[in-house]
Amino acid sequence: MTSCASSAPAEKTQTPPPAESTAPAAPAAAPAPAPKPTYGTFGFDEAGMDKATKPGDNFYRFANGTWLDKTEIPADRSSYGMFTKLSEQADQRTREIIEAQTQAAEGSEGRKIGDLFASYLDEAGIEAKGIAPLKPELDRIAAISNKKQLSTELGQGLRADVDPLNTGNVYTQRIFGLWIAEDLNDPSHYAPYLLQGGLGLPDRDYYLVDNPRFQEVRKAYQQHIATMLKLAGVSEPEARAKRVVDLETKIAKAHWAQVDTRDITKTNNPWPREQFAKKAPGFDWNAFFTAAGLAQQPQVMVWQPSALTGISKLVGSEPIQSWKDYLTFRAIARNAGFLPKAFVDESFNFNGKTLAGAKELRARWKRGIDFTNGAMGMAVGKLYVEKYFPPEVKAAADTMVRNIVEAFGKRVDALTWMSPETKAKAKEKVGTLQTSIGNPTTWRDYSALQIARDDAYGNAERASVFELKRNLAKLGQPVDRTEWFMVPHLVNALNSPQQNSIIFPAAILQPPFFDANADPAINYGGIGAVIGHEISHSFDDTGAKFDAHGKLANWWTKEDEARFQAAGKALTEQYNAYQALPDLHVNGDLTLGENIADVAGMAVAYDAYKLSLGGKPAPVIDGYTGDQRFFLGFAQVWRNKYREPLLRRILLTDGHSPGEFRALTVRNNDAWYQAFDVQPGQKLFLTPDQRVRIW
Repeated sequence: MTSCASSAPAEKTQTPPPAESTAPAAPAAAPAPAPKPTYGTFGFDEAGMDKATKPGDNFYRFANGTWLDKTEIPADRSSYGMFTKLSEQADQRTREIIEAQTQAAEGSEGRKIGDLFASYLDEAGIEAKGIAPLKPELDRIAAISNKKQLSTELGQGLRADVDPLNTGNVYTQRIFGLWIAEDLNDPSHYAPYLLQGGLGLPDRDYYLVDNPRFQEVRKAYQQHIATMLKLAGVSEPEARAKRVVDLETKIAKAHWAQVDTRDITKTNNPWPREQFAKKAPGFDWNAFFTAAGLAQQPQVMVWQPSALTGISKLVGSEPIQSWKDYLTFRAIARNAGFLPKAFVDESFNFNGKTLAGAKELRARWKRGIDFTNGAMGMAVGKLYVEKYFPPEVKAAADTMVRNIVEAFGKRVDALTWMSPETKAKAKEKVGTLQTSIGNPTTWRDYSALQIARDDAYGNAERASVFELKRNLAKLGQPVDRTEWFMVPHLVNALNSPQQNSIIFPAAILQPPFFDANADPAINYGGIGAVIGHEISHSFDDTGAKFDAHGKLANWWTKEDEARFQAAGKALTEQYNAYQALPDLHVNGDLTLGENIADVAGMAVAYDAYKLSLGGKPAPVIDGYTGDQRFFLGFAQVWRNKYREPLLRRILLTDGHSPGEFRALTVRNNDAWYQAFDVQPGQKLFLTPDQRVRIW
């Protein structure tokens, strides 16, 4: 799941011990007063509300209307909200950390970080090299003359660049994506997974849906390909661009839809390696697996079997020249950021402007932060945590997580629709849930990664190969159930169903999500709902298919499973009704897992908030009750503005509903109706039997 923004904990300083003295001891000083709670200063932003709107008609507008009216999306952004604001703060801090490492000791990990960043900022050096760094790859592609060589090239291009369950990333421009993770059927060992890839546009619909918007995008894409090829000095760029689009359209026809890709029961397909030639003819699979470093694997998991079969058929049937044109463009496009300015600008014109709606290219240093995080993110994160994540914040967040986990267990106990047999299995899963706060316990070792201060292109390639080898090295080794799948300075959180774990990076444990000294109602509406969301992912429509040990296994009685699915269907229909664009609604099936986690996460956070009061009434602050502040804090976390191209892309490809509709989760919570006196006849009103209650 994704999220948020604001000020950070102050840096800690060391105070020297007092000098020895023979004077009589002074009376003990009175303890310093605890910081006064900063009620209303974060998360709950009264000035950003639109009080002229009735909460029961448009709660998102009531909570955020003035902010929405006054906020402009920055020119270099395609969206802006609380997550963006906090991410920008994290970037500024990260920049300071990284720049300080440019003078670190030669050979140190810090110096590698500094040199990596400096190599990306060396625009003059990059300009002087032209496309020379890319020439060996282009020459290798040009020399392909048969299917075995093509299969070898495609295998060499494989990277560990997808993660469908932990981060939800299922997109790769490479022909297949590789994921190394616990075996779905036996989580005690790792397995390699292959996922569909090969498209330059975000999703199959961009190629196949015949509406004016996508027709324009396809036309612009073909022109973009021709321009990039021309910049690289490739002959006949227009003809080659057409062949690339034609080939990608055929690949798109083989692709699974997003809804099918997230259906874990369809994606559990172990294939013995020797059967690939029979199941998916067209590839030279021996050449592919050898080049990819998977030749010794007896079995490979195939996420979308018919897509893999369809793509393999194209390798065998389409002209070699079409594949060479395709690979040539893909190499140029993938490395545009490390090539001269003309390539950078053209890449932004299409990917930034046309596909996402941004008006200006982000500053070079911001893109350099992204590059450095992508290559050595855990090393950067270690420095970030040392400076910006004091132990007391970690301890306070850990306490809150434990409270909400306990509250979730109590919700399971109280379920009236679930049998004792299934409850026992659910409670077992709650009991084995691992929580990780702020940062991993073990940091990644980057000693084998070679970084050169004057070689951005080479650094990028070596970093991607390093990550591939790091993942391949897991195969045959004991499973590390403490592994982190995102860096600590990322404003986000995740649930890993195969580990039955939840992870909260340091960067999200700040206002407006969390402040240890602030109003508990806002804390529970902010980070509390995020914590509850991640816990609930263990019990969403995907997570509920994994048992307490991370194995894909059905632990439900038939009757309980039917009730659970019926509730999910009702939530799907609720979200299908939300219209985000004139021609596009939210996809309730695609977003079901996140919507379940939002409904259950907010409910359990509310329970935990009430428990935190210890039976005492919540104070009324600035005229708002505790319940009102809880729900306002929740809704304001999800405030966001989008440019149309990005919003369209989110609706088609993202498992998360846009922020406006995540805020409307409140419609399913009885306490919200009481807090804001929501009555029948108001637009958001649901009768009690229409409110979806899942956990």
